[in-house]
Amino acid sequence: MTTRVGGERGGDGVGSAERQAKIQRRTRETDVTVRLVLDGTGSTDITTGIGFYDHLLSSLAHHGLFDLEIRASGDLHVDEHHTVEDVALVLGSAFAEALGNRTGIRRFGDAAVPMDESLATAVVDVGGRPYSVVELPFRGERVGGLPLQLIEHAVEAFARAAGATVNIQGSGRNDHHLAEAAFKAFGRALREACERDPRRAGVASTKGTAG
Repeated sequence: MTTRVGGERGGDGVGSAERQAKIQRRTRETDVTVRLVLDGTGSTDITTGIGFYDHLLSSLAHHGLFDLEIRASGDLHVDEHHTVEDVALVLGSAFAEALGNRTGIRRFGDAAVPMDESLATAVVDVGGRPYSVVELPFRGERVGGLPLQLIEHAVEAFARAAGATVNIQGSGRNDHHLAEAAFKAFGRALREACERDPRRAGVASTKGTAG
């Protein structure tokens, strides 16, 4: 069950002061609550039970200048899959809610971020079209408690729930560096895409509607 907590909704374009959302999703496998402020300062308070996942999500929010609170508990005694996926789904839903009708935003964003020997690029479109491509050549199976194969799955879940196209690519020899560079680039690209465009009055689409 997904609950959108009252009083915190997405804005309706350039003139809206508050672009935020609070969403809770409870299932037999997980209980996830996300509070997101798009026009924030990068403040984070994230606990998912998976330390490296917390680290990546904190990097995304810090470099995207989103205020982000996440509380998640899940069936980690089974494995990390359900928790990682459901956090990404709720986070994507929070972005969709906070963006409202998606008028007056830049829509597209891109960023490249190095971290020592690693380099990652992220290109996003928050115009309502869900799709993801992730090409990160990890060498190992895990960093800390996070199975690295779940990063691609998390980005796909986010893209589906947010109504976003996400393309992330990178190269590197250290899996920690590569994953962190990818999420920093992802955050910066999201920041640009979600920003208000002072010259844009409607939706950034020749169709006149998002999606």
